[in-house]
Amino acid sequence: MSHVSQPTIDTSRYAKCVEVSKRIRWDTDRDVIRGRQFDFGKRFLPDGLSKVTRLPFLDADDARLFSQVQGRTYANMFALVERFIGAKVLEISRGHWLGDQVALEALVRLTDEELKHQEMFRRLETMMAPGMPAGYRFLPQPNDVAQAVLGSSTWAVMALTLDIELFSQAHYRSSIEPETQIDPLWKDVFLFHWKEESQHAILDEIEWMCEDQRIDAAQRDQAVSELIGLVGAVDGIARMQAEADAAYFVAVADGHFDAQEVLAIGATLLAAYRWQYIVSGVQDARYVGVLGSMISQQQGARIYDALAPIVSSIQ
Repeated sequence: MSHVSQPTIDTSRYAKCVEVSKRIRWDTDRDVIRGRQFDFGKRFLPDGLSKVTRLPFLDADDARLFSQVQGRTYANMFALVERFIGAKVLEISRGHWLGDQVALEALVRLTDEELKHQEMFRRLETMMAPGMPAGYRFLPQPNDVAQAVLGSSTWAVMALTLDIELFSQAHYRSSIEPETQIDPLWKDVFLFHWKEESQHAILDEIEWMCEDQRIDAAQRDQAVSELIGLVGAVDGIARMQAEADAAYFVAVADGHFDAQEVLAIGATLLAAYRWQYIVSGVQDARYVGVLGSMISQQQGARIYDALAPIVSSIQ
């Protein structure tokens, strides 16, 4: 194995994240929910995320339901991904146990906030369920997914994690567009989630780049392969849930759809989920810059080729 360097810890960056974490810390009941219930007369996800405009044959009620089905899956998906993010960050915090205590505090706070986010999204599911028709199913199992993801290298897991943290910020930006008329409670979910995820993205980037300095060229090449595998696994989850949600929507919607419309509903759900859970992060300029600073042109081409069918399907 070739010699690899140990990363230098920039305490000031960790300290800034700790300071912001303390200043913006929010409580799910006091700040987000505030005694409210979801307004099922409004959409939950903005049109830019739900891709509902691709289905002009939906009437207003069904378009709203289409967004609400996706909102329900959104809550479940984030409860799922934050399961393995919290576990991974807790694991990598070990490197700071007897070292930089500011860095350790930053990562412990991140883990605590991810646990809070998991609990919030689980609660949102219980709040949405009574107001929606019976028959919805969320198929992926959080612990099974987490175990599978955590079997990959730290470099690959942190690469996927930064993608997730950055797409959550992109979703917030899309939710505050002036033309977006979504449920106020959902709008606050986007807002408060974004506030803490903004700091998480900084820490994920720091730790990913530190890990990159610890590994050699062969390990990095293997990690790139693992990242491609993880993206494929996320796409498999998106496919599975899109199929389930399409079947549910077609069964409970007011409209009666012909065969072509049913196909369009399924394709749109898959495009929406691929956009939400993969592409809106990997196309982020910050993500492209961080990843590009670590990998070779050949490795970048491998990642691009793996992503190309996913990206092209949502155009």
